[in-house]
Amino acid sequence: MNDTRSPDSRRRSERSRRAIHEAALALVTEIGYGRTTIEGIASRAGVGKQTIYRWWPSKAAVLMEAFLDLAEQTAEGVPEGAEPEIPDTGDLAADLRLVLRATVDEMNNPVFDAPARALAAEGVIDAGLGAQFVEKLLEPQLQLYVRRLRAAEEAGDIRPGLDHRTALELLVGPITHRWLLRTLPLTHAYADTLVDYALYGLAPRD
Repeated sequence: MNDTRSPDSRRRSERSRRAIHEAALALVTEIGYGRTTIEGIASRAGVGKQTIYRWWPSKAAVLMEAFLDLAEQTAEGVPEGAEPEIPDTGDLAADLRLVLRATVDEMNNPVFDAPARALAAEGVIDAGLGAQFVEKLLEPQLQLYVRRLRAAEEAGDIRPGLDHRTALELLVGPITHRWLLRTLPLTHAYADTLVDYALYGLAPRD
């Protein structure tokens, strides 16, 4: 008996969407954001450019969704229903070194580096995209630091009454600055030094 069922349009759309995501990320990595075009993404993904225009208003919007999808794929190792968190081993310095080293590895990974730079740069020009970048990509990661610092305060590991947001920026601000401007290499040693300076300051120690 012949199968007369129509193809599943939702499954076909999902395959096309995933192919477009992969094409956008690959092209931005290979030739840069400026040279990446909707036409190029469509050709690489094997779809018509009208398919892309039907789903997204711009190549920046394509890249944003593709990068969010990439982040979700990266987080697939987290057990279902569990929230990603900075480890709490009782040793704040060790926990922060661990997460900052992982951040360094991610920033040095070309798969993440090129699209993240493109979105950060485009967000400066496009306020709407910039707000979306902060809300969907940056803010959830910053809240991990807030929760870990709050736990450290409750445990008496840092002094009470600190502004957790300012405190976390002592860690992520310098690493972002070095990554964005390429002033010096991003290394695990640098991540460890940031933790040391942020937690213990620059004053002489007894």
